[in-house]
Amino acid sequence: MKGALDMKKKNEKKGSIWIGLLAAVLLCALAWNTFWRQTHTPSEAAPARDTPVPPPVTIMNTDGSAHEDFGNVESPVLPGQDLSGIPTDEGGLPSGYGAADNDLWYLILVNNQHPVPDHYTVDLVEVAGGEQVDVRIYDPLMEMLEDAKEANWGQAPVVVSGYRTFDDQQRIYDDKVKKYRRQGYADTEALELAGQYAALPGCSEHQLGLAVDINGATYDVYLWLQENSYKYGFIFRYPGNKTGLTGIAEEVWHYRYVGPEAAAEIYEQGICLEEYVQN
Repeated sequence: MKGALDMKKKNEKKGSIWIGLLAAVLLCALAWNTFWRQTHTPSEAAPARDTPVPPPVTIMNTDGSAHEDFGNVESPVLPGQDLSGIPTDEGGLPSGYGAADNDLWYLILVNNQHPVPDHYTVDLVEVAGGEQVDVRIYDPLMEMLEDAKEANWGQAPVVVSGYRTFDDQQRIYDDKVKKYRRQGYADTEALELAGQYAALPGCSEHQLGLAVDINGATYDVYLWLQENSYKYGFIFRYPGNKTGLTGIAEEVWHYRYVGPEAAAEIYEQGICLEEYVQN
């Protein structure tokens, strides 16, 4: 009987020792976790700003509307881009804003390295939804949108952005920069990101009246446009695999008129407008 009691006491003592060891391990783990959390910044934290974002100021636009201004925004310099080659006129606009008559008007190349040609003029016509486009692309555009109904739940896709003025493009570009600055990106990062999704003012082909952003009821309509737009003289302008050449990230909604012949060659060869006009 006495032996049994002694064995019981020994087992209880061993149990107490193991419980003590386990508690010590847990305390050490808790202390290490606390130390780690205090000395390490989570990887998902927003990047630091190199300059503070100033409070917004309400600015009146030329059309009577208003927007918030977070201060002057410097032009971005994207990888491989040299903005020093874009001269300005007396009004401070890129000398290209507003181009000479060109027999190949539908092949004018406009991007961040090639501003809208000097003295460019456009004869506009309104499309359904209130946007405007160059009158010369109206008929093929309407035909394409009408034929796209089957891939768009029986509805004609809508042009949500057509012709833009220099001021229109300036506001769009500035708003992109402000968006990324508000998200906590440093100024240089905000400028670079904005430049991937909005052309510099004076360097957007929307200012030609030959480009449209299309809104569909279903994503299938964009697949249809990518496969069929060339039949109407339009091209999928910014495919993802050509960003290094166009300077703009993929935009499945953006289509540019280049004429049936050029559109067919661009589609068949799997190239972008930059490659086509430089061949």
